[in-house]
Amino acid sequence: MNLTELILKRRSCRKFTDEPVSAADIEALKEVALCAPTSKNCRSWEFVFVTDSEKIDALSKSKSAGATFMSSAKLAVVVLGNTAKTDVWVEDTSIAAAYIQLKAEELGLGSCWVQMRNRGTDGGPTANETIGQLVGAPAECEVLCVIAIGHKQHEKDPYKPDELPREHTHDEHF
Repeated sequence: MNLTELILKRRSCRKFTDEPVSAADIEALKEVALCAPTSKNCRSWEFVFVTDSEKIDALSKSKSAGATFMSSAKLAVVVLGNTAKTDVWVEDTSIAAAYIQLKAEELGLGSCWVQMRNRGTDGGPTANETIGQLVGAPAECEVLCVIAIGHKQHEKDPYKPDELPREHTHDEHF
């Protein structure tokens, strides 16, 4: 499958089977994450690969809405940026997160980005505080997202090139 086919095929997956993600697949995901470019090659990203079901369940409760489905994932990748290294850690970590999701698709796994930056529980701690404590992150690291990964319960149809919203692309000017 070429890159365009892979991108068209990758869709967010929120329902996973009970099959664990293999150690070889986890290693492949780690490898591509570490290939993601960073500003001035400062490598501001950090990744915590979580397979413990109790920790994944705790991650799924770290914000008020939109994360509960994550408890069924067999792997959760916490994507963090070191704010002491660069002011563009959000961009650096976003690229790495996209690489992880594309690799997951190539491996036949489903994934879904769960936004954590600037999120939290109603009247409670921020997702960054909760997750940082859960995974032992140093104070200078901020959580961007958690990527839920697992074997897909259902396959979604790929995007169709002729149905893409091309009105959102512009040549020369808006």
